Amino acid sequence: MTREPGLGGLPFLKMHGAGNDFIIIDARERASVVTAELARLLGDRHRGVGFDQLAEVRSGDDADVGLAFWNADGSQAEACGNATRCVADLVMAETGKTDLTLRTARGVLQALRRPDGRVSVNMGQPQLGWQDIPLAHAVDTRRLPLDGDPVAVGMGNPHCVRFVPDAEAVPLETVGPVHEHDPLYPLRTNVEFASLTAPDRLRLRVWERGTGITLACGSGACATAVAAHLRGLTGRQVTLDVDGGVLEVDWRDDGVWLTGPVVHVFDGWINTEMLAAHA
Repeated sequence: MTREPGLGGLPFLKMHGAGNDFIIIDARERASVVTAELARLLGDRHRGVGFDQLAEVRSGDDADVGLAFWNADGSQAEACGNATRCVADLVMAETGKTDLTLRTARGVLQALRRPDGRVSVNMGQPQLGWQDIPLAHAVDTRRLPLDGDPVAVGMGNPHCVRFVPDAEAVPLETVGPVHEHDPLYPLRTNVEFASLTAPDRLRLRVWERGTGITLACGSGACATAVAAHLRGLTGRQVTLDVDGGVLEVDWRDDGVWLTGPVVHVFDGWINTEMLAAHA
């Protein structure tokens, strides 16, 4: 990410993974600049750039790079599978590596370039204990006492997974916020609605905490695949058809692997006047 002569401001990239879109800011050679206010401003699709999440790339003492994530409402996200895959794609292109590590709040994650060009990331083992997800009190995480009999899964961030006859028919804009803000989830939650369409294949739609309806969610795909296996609906290898494409999840002994496409859309600069006004 190089700055062209004469251009001021802060450089960024726009990328997406299966329609899950991100701003990526490289802070490896500068001080961190992202604040909650700046994330809210840039996340506005009318007055800013627009994104589902913002990823800031940082130096990684014990990994190839470090990563921090913000939602469009300015809140921070502990994990973001598709953004992690996008940044891994960039760093692999920079370094020529096909295997690297990324330090996130979730821990140090491994990413791989597949022979077909797709990128995989190991999102770690799921968190299945109520206090680890976290939930507000002890409860059977496989059968939550909420509408729709959902499953609670943590992937470094909290998820509420509902299995429904037809994910297409779910009014995400009304049902999603109800679960996101349920008192059972003290940190709020991402919400997934999934229907089984074939053995080991699910149709998935997502309401993301702090963002709203998104075309895909990497950690949500992982949580949904885990929940489906725990419910006896699928095996450990699951294909998920999301609004923006197709993701694959493989729950292995070493963690939950997420695989999918990545697209580098464009590069840009956030102008200095906007940055100064919101410093």
